[in-house]
Amino acid sequence: MSATQPPASRRPGWSLALLALGHLIISLDFTIIYVALPDIAADVGFTPHTLQWVITAYAVLYGGFLLFGGRLSDLVGRRRMFVLGMVLYGVASVLGGLATAPTVLLAARALQGLAGAVLFPAVLALVNTTFAEGRERNRALTIWAMAGAGGLTAGALAGGVLTQALGWQAVFYVNVPLAAIGAVAAFSLLPPDGSATGGGIDVPGALTGTAGITLLIFAVAHGSEVGWARAEVIVAAVLAVVLLATFLRLQARGRTPLMPLRLFRNRALSGAVVVILIFGLAMQAVPYFLTLYFQNVLGFSALETGLAFLGPTLSITTGNLLSERLIHRLGTRNTLIIGIVANAVGAVLLAPGMHAQGSFLTVLAGVVVIGLGMGITYEAMWIAAGTGVSADEQGLASGVASTALQVGTAVGLAALVAVANHGIEGQAVAAATAEGMRVAVYVLGAVMLTAVLAALRLPGSRAQLVSDQDNADLYPAS
Repeated sequence: MSATQPPASRRPGWSLALLALGHLIISLDFTIIYVALPDIAADVGFTPHTLQWVITAYAVLYGGFLLFGGRLSDLVGRRRMFVLGMVLYGVASVLGGLATAPTVLLAARALQGLAGAVLFPAVLALVNTTFAEGRERNRALTIWAMAGAGGLTAGALAGGVLTQALGWQAVFYVNVPLAAIGAVAAFSLLPPDGSATGGGIDVPGALTGTAGITLLIFAVAHGSEVGWARAEVIVAAVLAVVLLATFLRLQARGRTPLMPLRLFRNRALSGAVVVILIFGLAMQAVPYFLTLYFQNVLGFSALETGLAFLGPTLSITTGNLLSERLIHRLGTRNTLIIGIVANAVGAVLLAPGMHAQGSFLTVLAGVVVIGLGMGITYEAMWIAAGTGVSADEQGLASGVASTALQVGTAVGLAALVAVANHGIEGQAVAAATAEGMRVAVYVLGAVMLTAVLAALRLPGSRAQLVSDQDNADLYPAS
């Protein structure tokens, strides 16, 4: 299959800024809602049991539709999907801000999750196709990754400030001008799409794959909150297994599969997907445990917690910049291994400082090292996931890789929270919480270290150059 490279933007700097804005919005919506949850519960009428659905509704739709969103960006057009994602974010945010009943607010959060599933693969595919593979793309992905890291901290900080100053509705309304700017600017800053080719959509694969992933994430997220023996959790898990098995069978035999299994012959992509899955299983839980430590153990306010997250954000950003330099000198595989080991070392440094008599300073060394490791790994794993993939399948590759991250995050957080909460009853709350988190952080460090085996699957620098040349011959740019 040949691919036609989209025309390059005449203003690559502004194009990259717009794509970074897209990543910023997605990251912002992961964290901005957390500190507003108590006010939302009191004002809208959520119970302690139903409040978790404000988070879960977003996660389920986001993770479930990433693969389909990635394929649509290849077939329908990345700029079209970028604009659609921005519009959906804007509409959902208005709906959320106006909500006066739980069902309306949950619908808004679900629509925001769908918007993220449309937007993320389009953004990453646009970065990978607008900028040439190598130094140019690596620099673009550095800025893209920094925007994501900034969004996570901006979300925690802005959530506290906006909720305190303007009310919880502001955490929704802040998206509206950003999404409007992004949607309008796309027409002048992003390369135009060709004719849409919707006839290539694998409908059975889309239905089984999307439903299977959605039910899997639902079962994990809901089961971790209400218990694994609940009927709806068991039914969702069984259906997820059946649907995903059917999906894989369809992909192996279909003429125009949603996710061609031949993609995984690409050693860079297949290795990166496993690293991304393990990164989600382990490292995505770190902000959760840091938030609990700052607020529930140290007694920080929402605003103080947001300010405390400036430390990890600066460290992650430094890791992003360092990752780019390391990749140029040592290659993607070696850089990934360095990042993975740094994550494990950071966990070993972080865990002992998380105790009831601790402070921000007792966890500072661990926060710095684990942040550097996360920054190095995050950028390198996305570079690997886009390496050697033809231009007309970059959206699909982005969807596959980001789905692995979301599935890993859902499963990892549920498992690590169970580890942290084991035996907490009957003890002093702060001491028990800190002790559980210490164990969980040690576990996530050990889990992350297993990603070295997947990173070793990536081709080395010389082999990668050959692979890149082969792909250039197979998929010539126009």
